[in-house]
Amino acid sequence: MKNPKRYTITAALPYTNGPIHIGHLAGVYVPADIYTRYLKLKGEDVVFVCGSDEHGVPITIKAKKEGVSPQDVVDKYNAIIKQSFQDFGIQFDNYSRTSAQVHHDTATEFFQNMYDNDKFIEETTEQLYDEKADQFLADRFVTGTCPKCGNEEAYGDQCEKCGSSLNATDLINPKSAITGDVPTLKSTKHWFLPLDQYDDFLKDWIIKGHKKDWKSNVYGQCKSWIDEGLRARAVTRDLDWGIPVPVEGGEGKVLYVWFDAPIGYISSTKEWAEREGKDWEPYWKDEDTKLVHFIGKDNIVFHCIIFPVMLKAEGSYILPDNVPANEFLNLEGRKLSTSRNWAVWLHEYLEDFSGQEDVLRYVLTANAPETKDNDFTWKDFQTRNNSELVAIYGNFINRVVVLTNKYYEGMVPEASSFTETDLKVLSDIKAFPQSISDSIEKYRFREAQGVMMNLARLGNKYLADEEPWKLQKTDPKRTATIMYVALQVAGALAVVSEPFVPFTAEKLKKMLNFDSFSHPLLWGDISKLDELIPSEHQINLAEFLFSKIEDDEIQKQIEKLEATKVSNAEEESKLEPQKEEVTFEDFSKLDLRVGTIISAEKKAKTKKLMVLKVDTGLDERTIVSGIAEHYKPEELVGQKVSVVVNLKPIKLKGTLSEGMILMTQDSSGKLIFINPESRELVTNGLIIN
Repeated sequence: MKNPKRYTITAALPYTNGPIHIGHLAGVYVPADIYTRYLKLKGEDVVFVCGSDEHGVPITIKAKKEGVSPQDVVDKYNAIIKQSFQDFGIQFDNYSRTSAQVHHDTATEFFQNMYDNDKFIEETTEQLYDEKADQFLADRFVTGTCPKCGNEEAYGDQCEKCGSSLNATDLINPKSAITGDVPTLKSTKHWFLPLDQYDDFLKDWIIKGHKKDWKSNVYGQCKSWIDEGLRARAVTRDLDWGIPVPVEGGEGKVLYVWFDAPIGYISSTKEWAEREGKDWEPYWKDEDTKLVHFIGKDNIVFHCIIFPVMLKAEGSYILPDNVPANEFLNLEGRKLSTSRNWAVWLHEYLEDFSGQEDVLRYVLTANAPETKDNDFTWKDFQTRNNSELVAIYGNFINRVVVLTNKYYEGMVPEASSFTETDLKVLSDIKAFPQSISDSIEKYRFREAQGVMMNLARLGNKYLADEEPWKLQKTDPKRTATIMYVALQVAGALAVVSEPFVPFTAEKLKKMLNFDSFSHPLLWGDISKLDELIPSEHQINLAEFLFSKIEDDEIQKQIEKLEATKVSNAEEESKLEPQKEEVTFEDFSKLDLRVGTIISAEKKAKTKKLMVLKVDTGLDERTIVSGIAEHYKPEELVGQKVSVVVNLKPIKLKGTLSEGMILMTQDSSGKLIFINPESRELVTNGLIIN
């Protein structure tokens, strides 16, 4: 969309079942904040909204584990999350909660409008039910094996490994997250959003509508879902925590969190508008508004398929212009995991690096997982701070401000004649805003920050080359000109660095005494004005913008992670409790055979899967086994194995697996074969020696 009248920017609503970590910040909130600050510096009409998602199933799971109410959980973590955002300068115009009355009213009205206009279909289906817990199992209350990629930790709504959208009944070997029991099927009535009826709309809007300017991961996922064929999706759940279904027959049911949550963007905007005395509707219903959703890749289907269909079905809302979803950030080569405490929590970071919020923002942007998963390491964090922020940005500003105060008592000197070098620097300054804009408008924030740092490099190199400290006594006029030019670079840097390192930019503006200007410098001023900081303008004393991070500070963080590794390994080494007893008749149903592996090949594009050809004595069959991290293919050929041959075949990552190989773990956690004696056979389910 060219030249919109206004912008509505949303950032994914965080679940209030725990604090937030660097993965959340890098994936969603820093990019959204950079974009919003940039737009506001341009003088655009922008509203930036978010809020706590307080109705997700993870919250009820957390409440059950802690023995408290869901309300206790959301109250606790809403406060922690909101404070973390404030601490790191995420400048929302409104941060709301889905427990707020305005949200309940908005979501209820949205559902009711769609219901009244026959936008749902009503079906009685069989859903997974936990007999011991005496309740139906909503999506995140079920885990199991993904039928598409074989991930054994898929959820009932989505596999976070391959990104597939699932229904709980799709899972292989489903298990209740409440009791650990195998669930049964039980009939229940729900309302469904018939996504398949919007197939033509989605094709026209996304595929024919030239959404190829979306990130390739977003466009690719959308096209894949559409090509596979969409299915109706339930928008209600059998739960007692959430927004009650407001129609007859909805007793004991609530709105599905992924129907409820994105409406939170609308209710948060309403809350902001009422406080500010504005009309909320143009920000959601005017075609001249640009709507942008910032999310992580695990939320693409909800923001690009389900929510747009909801908006289309309701009929009065605009659709998102872009959904710049990021990939995942890893930590020291491992996937971030809240359950395993493999994370850098924002509130803990501030305990060790107080006042260095911008350093983390800078490093996370420099390593942003914009097109692929990326890695955060403490050594890289230290290097980027010391070699870039301290040595380039900080060093340049310190030199400029210190020398101006030393030579001119803080008064900006008057320039005399400019050299070609001076004119080139002054010309280059004017080009930076547009260059940074070009990257930001394409949601390439890592690239944009790199351009911003090039302005600091320009100033640093200019001072180093011109060496005014050597000329002050012999050529004071030349020195004054050099300092004047350097101060213009510093002034531009104070403006264009604000989206990336806002606390630093604020400190720099105070040092340069921006408050005394008749109007604030905006993004476009840098290119338009002949001078940003005029002669005889009084600046303030210098203060360090960044401080060097020492080896012992980094070693402390590395040791903390090493302790987490040890703790996780100890936890994993604990014996699992004995499973429930089975009868001899149950056991005798297994048909165990001695087989020989005759070929082995690692499954392409998977981490764990090995495709084995096994001679069972009955036949030669293919078995897909998750042992690729423990064995090389050449180590397996000729290996004697115990095989369950009468297991129902299933497809794993596109390959039909026709059995299961029995294995166990040794004391180090390595998978080892249960190696039979060469002449053992199984006949009618009984082992014959």
